[in-house]
Order: sequence, then structure tokens, then C-alpha cells
Amino acid sequence: MTEIQVDYVASTARNVQTSTLVATSDYIVAEEGYCLVLEVLENKLVYNQLETIDDIFLTVTRGDLFVGVLGERMALKGYSGRVPRKISVGDTLHVLNMGGIVGACLCDHPDLGPALRVRVKGAAMTRDAGRDGQMRHTRIQDGALLPVENLTASAPIVIVTGTAMNTGKTWAASHIVKGLTSMGFTVAAGKATGASLMRDVRSMKENGAIAIATFTDVGIVSSTRKSMSSVAKGLIRHLNEFDPDVIVLELGDGLIGYYGVEEILLDKQIQEHVVAHIVTASDLAGAWAARELFKTRFDASICAISGPVTDNAVGKQYIEQVLGLPAINARDRGFALARHISTPLYRLSRDHNPAIAISPVFV
Repeated sequence: MTEIQVDYVASTARNVQTSTLVATSDYIVAEEGYCLVLEVLENKLVYNQLETIDDIFLTVTRGDLFVGVLGERMALKGYSGRVPRKISVGDTLHVLNMGGIVGACLCDHPDLGPALRVRVKGAAMTRDAGRDGQMRHTRIQDGALLPVENLTASAPIVIVTGTAMNTGKTWAASHIVKGLTSMGFTVAAGKATGASLMRDVRSMKENGAIAIATFTDVGIVSSTRKSMSSVAKGLIRHLNEFDPDVIVLELGDGLIGYYGVEEILLDKQIQEHVVAHIVTASDLAGAWAARELFKTRFDASICAISGPVTDNAVGKQYIEQVLGLPAINARDRGFALARHISTPLYRLSRDHNPAIAISPVFV
């Protein structure tokens, strides 16, 4: 056992590793969620930052030591990789996202260049108070929230999905939180799918959410190849413990893909609590496809389309006149987007919280 002083701890390990003095072992468990001490092997000009447990993004440089977490990623607009079957001290891995997910990169992205290479220094170890102080491998599943198979009750839920990555989901979700909070609703917020990163839910907290959580709090590094409906239910149950009037839930990645979004949208126990679906899209083809998917596969209505497709009048006109859906841009009409979904929330939440200072006329 060796102690190593690291420079920072990646945000994905936030619930299990808070100290920069890390006990390490040469024995590596090559499974998702296990934490490693890693050395940065090179400098990069792009995609060269990591989000730390201090909620800041640091530019990493050659020679830096940090704690990262083994995991998979299957990003359309980023790196894709997996956890190798065997890992030893001295092996080279790659940083797959800014939350500090590490693995073997299988697919680079032309806009980002090759994934940042890191060298394995050892497995992070934790003293187990329940086993007479014995050391055990540090993994994010320990002490995590439990998945839930049956969701019997919940505050009303607003779900924000996108047709792909980088379509403005977090912007829309944050402005919905801000707008509903200004109307008097207490709002909890979460992210139920994607690759581990705190930036998105932190934005929702900064805009007024009384509580935030992500799938990582349920012990998931990346929502690929998992039963994500039970993870989402565990997340929803946790957020309900804060007694919110409404929960705003972002689903990372896109409607179609490997991250479990489709499974959550098909889960009847979750969907019976959903009062509004907001979909963000970058183009009209995506907006059209979203309408068809919700109509034919998810058996649900889209409350509004937002995102870059609504940045000018051309997109808005097509969405409203041809697709028959409201088009509300979150960048310049964030409050209007929140107000648009507040009518069903007002009806459901008025009994829950009589202090909500909003009238039906105002809505």
C-alpha cells in the first residue's frame, strides 16, 4: 500500500473520494465505477479540462496526478471507449470525458483530436469502518442511492430531452427551473442519463433548484447498457425527499442512442407523473422526428420544441404551422417556456403548496 498526493479529484468520484492524499494498491479491479490514480502523459490544446470535486474546470497538463473513475462512453459527438478486461499499474488509458471517466478509447472525434492519454499509478483505496478499518477498493457504487423498481408516488415531473447531444437541453432545463422558481414553485432537478458530469445540474442549482442529483449518485458512471428506468426512479424518489412542487429531469444524449433515454420514456410508472415533455432540436428534421417518435412510440405529447431550431423565425414558423407544436426559444424566452408549462403544474401543485403565489389569470 502506497500513499500518493494527487493534484485533484475528478467530479465523478465526488461521493467517495474527497481527499487529495490517496492510499493506492497495485491490484486493479477493471470494472466500471472503480477509482484509479492516474498521471497525465501529455498536453492537449482542445478537450484538455477536467471538472473537479471543487466544482471547477482545470486545464490538465503533463505530469498532473488525479483520481479518475473507470467507465464506458458511447458519444456521438465525443469520445467512445470501454473498460479493458485487465488493467495493471503502468498501463495507458484515456480520459473519455471532462468528468474524469477513464477507459480505453475506441473512437476519437475529429473536432477533439486523440483522447488524452494517462498512465495508471494504482487503484484508489478506502478504509472500511465497517470491517475493522480494513482497506478496500474505492468505487462509486459504495454508499450510492439505491435503484427503485416501483415508483408509486412523485411530484409532477417535467422532462427535457433532445434529438442529440448539444441541442440546448441544459439551457432549457435551467431556464425552466429559473422561471418556475420565480413563479413560486419549489423545484428539484436531476439528470437521469448521460456520462458523468456535474456541470449541467449545477447550472440548474444556480438557477434556483432546491436539490440536485444525477445518475452518478445512484452509482452509475455512464448510462450505457444499464436498466436506466430503475436508476431514474431511484433518482426521482431521492429528489422527492426534498418535498418539491415539481421535478425537472434532463435526459442526457438524444432520443435515439445507447444511453437509456428511450427506456425511461417508455416506462409507464415514470410517465404517469410527467406533466410536460420539452424537446430540444438543432434542425427541422430532428423536430419532425421527435414529434413522430412521441406520437407513435412513446404515446405522449410534446409540450414545446426548443433549442437551436427555434433560434430564428424560419424554424419557429415551420414547427408551429406544419408540425403543430409550440416553438419557444429558451435563450431569449426562457420565462415564456416556463410559463407555458406552468398551467398543469399550477393545478397539481396548488393543493400541495398553498403558498404558491401565482394566479390562473397570470398563467
